[in-house]
Amino acid sequence: DGVLDIVKEFPIKIHNQMISRIKVMSGMDITETRIPQDGRVQTLIQQKNIDLRISTLPTVRGEKVVMRILDLSGSMNNVQALGLNQKEERLVRQMIEKPNGIILVSGPTGSGKTTTLYACLHELNKPGVNIVTVEDPVEIKMTGVNQVQVHPEVNLTFANALRSILRQDPNIVMVGEIRDVETAEIAIRASLTGHLVLSTIHTNDAVKTVTRLLDMEIEPFLIASSITGIISQRLVRCLCTECNYEDDASPSEVVMFKKYGMTIEKVRRAKGCPSCNFKGYAGRVGIFEILPISRNMQRLIAENANVIELTKQARQEGMSTIMESGLQKIKKGVTTLEEVLKVASELE
Repeated sequence: DGVLDIVKEFPIKIHNQMISRIKVMSGMDITETRIPQDGRVQTLIQQKNIDLRISTLPTVRGEKVVMRILDLSGSMNNVQALGLNQKEERLVRQMIEKPNGIILVSGPTGSGKTTTLYACLHELNKPGVNIVTVEDPVEIKMTGVNQVQVHPEVNLTFANALRSILRQDPNIVMVGEIRDVETAEIAIRASLTGHLVLSTIHTNDAVKTVTRLLDMEIEPFLIASSITGIISQRLVRCLCTECNYEDDASPSEVVMFKKYGMTIEKVRRAKGCPSCNFKGYAGRVGIFEILPISRNMQRLIAENANVIELTKQARQEGMSTIMESGLQKIKKGVTTLEEVLKVASELE
């Protein structure tokens, strides 16, 4: 659920043997301990197909291993499973049903952007549709999707791979991340030539995604005519369904809800039980800010409008902020104000 915790401790005397075993399983060089290494292994755990992306790091006390766990069982294989409310899901579906344009998913590292992209791709992955992705690395292998992994050491960068992909007659292109101006420009031009392009970008909210592209010195009229929608998101921990309990909302919670034109009388709180390892939380869910690019937004972007003007227009058109999405999750008893403030307070 995104929080570091001690689950089990092992004797230091078996440290080297454990590291070596993990390296063998993931195809690393067990004789090399001076440099970081990356590997991958698929295994079956509790009847679930699990993909482990493994990274080693040499430290002064020995090698450190981090495993990124990806569940391949298909539990997050559609847009509905992301935790969107009805309005949010409708807006996302309207975006991905368009034949061309760019859909950008924004947020910091670890905010679930890639999961959202894969959920959208799963919805779009139908017979007769040519989908090609370029990723670093390929997170989850999808049947029926042509996935390309970048290799900068042989000059297979995002930009170069994207150029080649466009000669493969794709209907839909997914770019793992827009990291530079070159990739952004190629993705935009691809969308203007009849392709649906999905990608991620590191920005704090939906409107700042537009200004980030403007800061890259991409022509405003190109941005305005290519972007069809932006999804900005964060992840919050979910209350454990076994032990959470109802309580009166505190004065500070009532004030926070009133600030956003909402009321709250009762909330659910974390307690802790064996089911959640006495943490009170189990799993995570997304909170979202979704910005469809309307005609008026296109006009403002083309006119190189600033953040304040773009935000005002987005709010007039009914865009809900990440904080408001989080407050709705609190009202439904999914999470707590403390969790929402951890990821959304800097946006206010």
